[in-house]
Amino acid sequence: MPATPSAMGLHLRLRLWIAELNSDISILRIFSDYLVELHAKKNIAEVTKGIDHFKQQFVILRNEIDELRHDMQLSKMHVASAARGNKTHAATHKTGSTDNQHSLQKRYTVFKKAFNKVKKEFGIFEAKWSD
Repeated sequence: MPATPSAMGLHLRLRLWIAELNSDISILRIFSDYLVELHAKKNIAEVTKGIDHFKQQFVILRNEIDELRHDMQLSKMHVASAARGNKTHAATHKTGSTDNQHSLQKRYTVFKKAFNKVKKEFGIFEAKWSD
């Protein structure tokens, strides 16, 4: 495997991450639907407090997804442009694209850890209060 990933490899990696983030958006929407149903069934202080907590967490996660996806889309376009031989992006690709990939990968990894933590906590909360 080459020390520097190919443009196609970087492009495919970005496409995969973006697809996974899109899936995470769907999961957050379903979780939000669970909150609505739970609020209708169990309107007690402890449940309401938990619902408010998770609503806030979902907004934070969604904002992180939107920012990360946007940055990944931009990076994907730069990589594709460089792969096509666009001279204005070729220099950026050679000097900064892999660095950008490392930064995006780190941000993605941090996000996924936070997402999985909230997902696990929500599963526990939902199981406790569902019928």
